[in-house]
Amino acid sequence: MNTLEKLHTLIILFAVSIGLALGQISVIELNAEHFIVPFLLLMLYGLFLAIPIKDLRKAFSNTKFAGASLMINFIWTPILAWGLGALFLSDHPALWIGFIMLMVTPCTDWYLVFTGIAKGNVPMSATILPVNLILQVLLLPLYLFLFAGVLETVKISVLLESVFLVLALPFLLANATRFFLHKMSKSEILEESLIPFFSTGQIIFLSLAIAAMFASQGRYLIVNIKVVYTLLIPVLLFFLINFLVGRYISRLLKFSYRDSVSLNLTTLARNSPIALAIAVTAFPDEPLIALALVIGPLIELPVLAVISQILLLIERQSIHSNSSNI
Repeated sequence: MNTLEKLHTLIILFAVSIGLALGQISVIELNAEHFIVPFLLLMLYGLFLAIPIKDLRKAFSNTKFAGASLMINFIWTPILAWGLGALFLSDHPALWIGFIMLMVTPCTDWYLVFTGIAKGNVPMSATILPVNLILQVLLLPLYLFLFAGVLETVKISVLLESVFLVLALPFLLANATRFFLHKMSKSEILEESLIPFFSTGQIIFLSLAIAAMFASQGRYLIVNIKVVYTLLIPVLLFFLINFLVGRYISRLLKFSYRDSVSLNLTTLARNSPIALAIAVTAFPDEPLIALALVIGPLIELPVLAVISQILLLIERQSIHSNSSNI
């Protein structure tokens, strides 16, 4: 593990702090949101650049992983989110709705970076993203109706824009780059320059996207800082419980370390940018719902960074234990 990898958690926490601080400057607050998607695109472009299409096709054949992931994300997780909301947020209905929206929307972008950090199976993780994205938007109105007593229409334009921007565009650009470099017999540029550059730069692009996200919502967050304490316990419990569920299911299905990391992170990371866009559209008169979705990453991102390091530590201890037994 190089020095940059060891500092991932601190880098992300620093990005959150810088974003919150910059968000107090009006001109930055008003324009920061325009930088979130470009930084995410660069991050995902680098990830897809290192993944040959043949690996993606192979990953699709793992029905055991896909079944476990979909079951946890779309059956178990909504029930868990409702239960935690009932215990801790019943006196705050707007926050409860925001909490449900956050927890029932699996991540479709930067969780791949954490999977890579923890040495998980990134190609297999990437294959489940289109299904996660489509199902979360299609099922979100149903979840809101069942668990929160509301039914709002999600604009199809939100789904189409999200699919194109956060998945299709970086995937197409990355594979177009691979194709043209191979055609021009310049594969060494890909392997020796582009992939190493983006491999190192992924944490930087992720941190810039995080800073931009918090800068765009920082002022509103600080004014309503008490909401953080209200959401802290249910959010942390969600991650703890789902982490343990993912570890248990991985052992039950006898997943390799790489596949177990992918299952853990695809069932932990939440898609707050998508959920936030939907909340702003569906609930324009309920700012606390959107605020819950802004606060979510404040807790989530450091947790994912820590979990990535915990998974690496578990793997190192397992390797050490196995070598000692030989």
